[in-house]
Amino acid sequence: MTQLQYDLFVTPSVSQSSGTLNLPNGDPMEWSPTATTLIYGKHDAVLVDPPFTRATTAKMLAWVERTGRVITEIYITHGHGDHWLGAPVVLERFPDAVVRATAGTKALMADLDSAESREEFWGLLFPDQIPTAPVDVQVVGEEGLSLEGESLIPIEVGHTDSDDTTVLWVPSLKLAVAGDVVYNGVHLSLAESAGGGRDSWRQALDQVESLGAEYVVASHKDPTRRDDPADIGRTRRYLDDVDTQLPISATPLEFFEGMNRLHPERINPGVLWFGALTLLGGASTK
Repeated sequence: MTQLQYDLFVTPSVSQSSGTLNLPNGDPMEWSPTATTLIYGKHDAVLVDPPFTRATTAKMLAWVERTGRVITEIYITHGHGDHWLGAPVVLERFPDAVVRATAGTKALMADLDSAESREEFWGLLFPDQIPTAPVDVQVVGEEGLSLEGESLIPIEVGHTDSDDTTVLWVPSLKLAVAGDVVYNGVHLSLAESAGGGRDSWRQALDQVESLGAEYVVASHKDPTRRDDPADIGRTRRYLDDVDTQLPISATPLEFFEGMNRLHPERINPGVLWFGALTLLGGASTK
């Protein structure tokens, strides 16, 4: 029987400074709630996808402290900054921890880690909140990670809401830490889904489903919801509805309203609105 366990720290929605970009009803934009996963044994732990602001990472670390475990490795599922920008804060507390990612994720992190990207995107959305220290990433090998003798296996699934995304599979727990491949009760980020992006996303969902996981952690999740494998299918249906709504929507607002009617239970409509503007209104993904 495995000695490993897992738990989640869900950073709630974070208000963002979006200038004149608000929701159609005038409400301000927010960043989706984001889950950080702690996989731990008797003494050590692997942290997956730390938060991205100094304040939220500090709160997450206080939560880790209460477990009494030592973070030995930090795994990043994909290159979006909201899943790793807080890593320097974690390393201040656990300086011997090693940051690991696949080669594809490391390359995307390096692109984002430029001063220009930090200042022009993250710095504008979250002024004075983003850690600025660089992150040294070691590419994870085919053997994956090891935590107290048990394997944690990165699985490359390709493009989902970003390029080169991965899932961390923990066989002994039947746990799939799915990053942004699966969404749980939150509107999907569609800004990078044009072209064949949604088809490749569906293929990634098929890969996750084939694992037979009992627990599927979505990085962006409604914190009131459990880590349900059924969210693989729910994410797929959302993508199908996107493909149905886009051809019949003449404007971003029509698409936004149509998707909200189909998925009224999902939280953070702001990410849907930005996706609508990107797909139908020419908004930039930067």
